[in-house]
Amino acid sequence: MAESKESIRLQARQKDGITQVKALIKHPMETGARKDRTTGELIPAHFIQSVQCHYRDTLVMDATWSGGVSKNPYFAFSFKGGEAGEEVSLSWTDNKGETDSVITNIR
Repeated sequence: MAESKESIRLQARQKDGITQVKALIKHPMETGARKDRTTGELIPAHFIQSVQCHYRDTLVMDATWSGGVSKNPYFAFSFKGGEAGEEVSLSWTDNKGETDSVITNIR
């Protein structure tokens, strides 16, 4: 993975055997269909293609996205298990090969 650009804000909380993960990713998410107002030319596509979350080296969430996801996407999901203090990692890769990842501790 590339050195973190701090594009991801990640939270994980455990309650009653379920860990809820919330993430906000800073990314332009351009579809490739929008025109630049100044030049009238199409803005090149630039969007996240893959988002993955791991807990204890196990993939607990794997998403494939396209240009249809909004700028700076927020999403949340849950998985069974997780203990306070343990680590959850989240990473993304976009259509230009850029990546970022972050690790947080479950609360």
